[in-house]
Amino acid sequence: MPWSEQIPIQKHMTRDELGSRIKTLEKDAKILKRLYFVKFRYDGESVDESAQRIGVTRNEGYIWQRRWNEQGYEGLIPRYAGGRPMKLSLEEIDHLVDLLNQKTTWTTDDVRTMIHQEFEVEYTLKQIRIILKKLNMTYGKPFTQDYRRPEEAESLLKKPS
Repeated sequence: MPWSEQIPIQKHMTRDELGSRIKTLEKDAKILKRLYFVKFRYDGESVDESAQRIGVTRNEGYIWQRRWNEQGYEGLIPRYAGGRPMKLSLEEIDHLVDLLNQKTTWTTDDVRTMIHQEFEVEYTLKQIRIILKKLNMTYGKPFTQDYRRPEEAESLLKKPS
């Protein structure tokens, strides 16, 4: 015989309000998944069953339920820690933008070298692309050069007329 739930779900909104939020208001997939979990709990399913239907662990289900019971809908909104702090300060970013605006074309390697010379900070090329995207700047991808291509390839390919 299954054991009864030790932590009951609190009903912060009616079943109809929950259903309408699921159907019309929620666009974020993570929150939608959590709302379905709460709906299944409203319908009397256990945390185990609800978590299994959603495709998460029982422990995660208990975390969602605890946050729902304490904070309601706001508790289901994912909390992002923010990640690692930037290596450059806001003043250095402003200075970087000024430096980048001095020239019309830059390669990501040129930007990386310039950042290292100006600010003594190392970034990968991927991170340089991310920084440029955040600054609403574009960069071009260079054509690959085949090392086997002969110097006079253009003339070799021209057909005599």
